[in-house]
Amino acid sequence: MKNLQEATEMICDLKGSLVAIDALFTALVRQLPAQSRDELMRAYSVHAEVARTVLLHTPISDFTVAAFERDVSRMSTVIAA
Repeated sequence: MKNLQEATEMICDLKGSLVAIDALFTALVRQLPAQSRDELMRAYSVHAEVARTVLLHTPISDFTVAAFERDVSRMSTVIAA
């Protein structure tokens, strides 16, 4: 039972960190001029595709891949807004 509690606490810790990083990312992107956002979108698309390829060739949970795709889509929307 202790291992389950520790795992749950670590997952919650990671979630909090991810929310903080997401808030920072959103704030930073909204400060960028349109041209910089366009350049960021192009670079992000390339890097996301590389990451996607790595994920697809790695023994990893479908939940991880689904979360990756969901968040890439959401972050792309933030950049484009």
